[in-house]
Amino acid sequence: MMPPAEDEQSTVEGGEGVGGFALLRALKSSSARKGCDPFAQTQRSKLQHRRARINQQINKEMRMRAGAENLFRATSNHKVKETVALELSYVNSNLQLLKEELEELNSCMDVYQNDSESISVPMIPLGLKETKELDLLVPLKDFISEHYGEEGVMFEKEIKEFMELRQAMRTPSRNEAGLELLMEYYNQLYFLDSRFFPPSKSLGVFFHWYDSLTGVPSHQRALAFEKGSVLFNIGALHTQIGARQDRASLPGLNQAIDAFQKAAGAFNYLKENFSNAPSLDMSTASLNMLVRLMVAQVQECVFEKVTLLHAQKDFLTWLQLAQEAARVEDVYLLVHQTMTQAHVKDYVPFSWTTMVHVKSEHFKALSHYFAAIALCDCPAASDAELPEHEKAFLQFHITMPEGPSLRVLLQDPEERRKLGKAHLKKAIMKHEEAMRIHGLCKILRKMDILQEVLSFAHKRSLSKYSEIDHEEDFFETGDAPDIHPKTHQKPEIKSPSFSQVKVTDLFHRLGPLSVFSAKNKWYPMRRVHLMRGENGFGFTLRGDSPVLIAGVIPGGCAAEAGLKEGDYIILVNGKDCRWSKHAEVVQLLKSTGEEGVEIGVITLQGSEGPKAVEKKAAAMSSSSGLLKSNKENSRKSLMNSKSASTLLVWNKKSKRSKNSTYSIPFTAVGDNEAMY
Repeated sequence: MMPPAEDEQSTVEGGEGVGGFALLRALKSSSARKGCDPFAQTQRSKLQHRRARINQQINKEMRMRAGAENLFRATSNHKVKETVALELSYVNSNLQLLKEELEELNSCMDVYQNDSESISVPMIPLGLKETKELDLLVPLKDFISEHYGEEGVMFEKEIKEFMELRQAMRTPSRNEAGLELLMEYYNQLYFLDSRFFPPSKSLGVFFHWYDSLTGVPSHQRALAFEKGSVLFNIGALHTQIGARQDRASLPGLNQAIDAFQKAAGAFNYLKENFSNAPSLDMSTASLNMLVRLMVAQVQECVFEKVTLLHAQKDFLTWLQLAQEAARVEDVYLLVHQTMTQAHVKDYVPFSWTTMVHVKSEHFKALSHYFAAIALCDCPAASDAELPEHEKAFLQFHITMPEGPSLRVLLQDPEERRKLGKAHLKKAIMKHEEAMRIHGLCKILRKMDILQEVLSFAHKRSLSKYSEIDHEEDFFETGDAPDIHPKTHQKPEIKSPSFSQVKVTDLFHRLGPLSVFSAKNKWYPMRRVHLMRGENGFGFTLRGDSPVLIAGVIPGGCAAEAGLKEGDYIILVNGKDCRWSKHAEVVQLLKSTGEEGVEIGVITLQGSEGPKAVEKKAAAMSSSSGLLKSNKENSRKSLMNSKSASTLLVWNKKSKRSKNSTYSIPFTAVGDNEAMY
């Protein structure tokens, strides 16, 4: 269940600087579509519009720099070189300022948080990738005319509907409807790929997308780049939905956990199935960092959930909280290490790296604070409780603390106080380190909520230390061992469930994909007039949508009329039969009178003859089984047929056997074959 509906209009992302013409077009094409609202004037939408404007300025400056660099290399005139060098320094200075402005936008985490009065540590969300408008009307009409032999103008409605869907998905609302809109478009891209993107030929359309963090533009002809960018936005939208939840309540925490797990799944799916992305935000190193960041934020929500569930806290509960906090510290430390690697360090906003480092130190401090509370505020273990407490404490520290035996430690209040004091000392040191790191980042210093959380935790530890510190303590406080990280709920990386959003092929009028696809070629339709003989028409039919002529009797009516094995019946007496079932075609043939029947047939190029029919039957059997398997695995294999020159392709591990196909299958291949 998502948060109240009132937020749907006030939580919109996207839009490439929707102003002027673009704004009017967006209003006409997408404002009425569910899950899309390009006009919500909120902080988040204004932030995304500013991001779009900066993206365009970066694109302009980079084009100017490329032109200046070319001129600098080409000219031999010394004065021209000096002028161009001065221009280059000016352009580079502008680019640096724009990138700093964009980094500041990407660091505006507080805008994405919820409006609850409760104090929660902010989460890190991602802004959406921006894209340019795309006009597919002419390219698709031309392809329909050239490849399918149909009048392209007859499919203008379908093409415009697809373009409207693309326009709408640029500004998804920050809720479940927005996610469904992105999923719907992603699923439609499968049909677009199958219909209009042949393996050996480019459609001549470029897909333009801007890097989510740097604003650097990239473009490719490969539809895989479009798919990958939409998938990235699905993950980014999940991060924003996760960040907006009220984590002071159990439903809000569960929704945040679910959203961040799904974000991790989207980025992980993108990492495993796409390679050689032209933009840094979709590189393996960046996606690996994002997956780890989402997992860490899930772990932080799990810690908050445990805190919320255990209102009444005893010794074992405090130990559990300490270990949960240590686990959060552990995963954030891993994220920080990933963010400071060579390929990621200069790309990730400094505020993100600092935030992750602060959280790592903060949760380490909390783990030691909770350990101290367990030892100092809870009564010594009774004889009945001792075995259970001993078992828990044996697994609590990474190395056992020096001093008395475990039994004495748990039952002697003074020994418990000494160890608790050591834990508090370490907690205070880590709190101070977290505050020091926080102070290094100008953007984080402006974040009042984070400052308040860190300050409160630090003062709480100092207060507790003063409370248990005795004037007569002459012993030197030892160094408390680190706490063994442990969680009762491991984060789950949830891959996108594309099948949840059902879509219908917008271009289904072109015919079943098993035959009428971009990868297949066929000869022009032949019209054949058949008369029924004493033994029928003299052919064997098989399959559905479209029905296949599996065999032709030599000397029969069909053979004399010029029909061949491997022909597909797509017309019977003027009725379009491309989507007709086997029984429907048979009924049409049987209902003919003495005047005979006129049928239209096509033959796939390279599929003539009996052997081809056998191969087709095998392929049909394979595809029947395939549709029962995971839908996305079949999508992966589709991309393997792309030419090697494509920069962005599906990963090699996605390959299937050569015999498999993602065609819409013929049903009951063997059972419904019959002679007519």
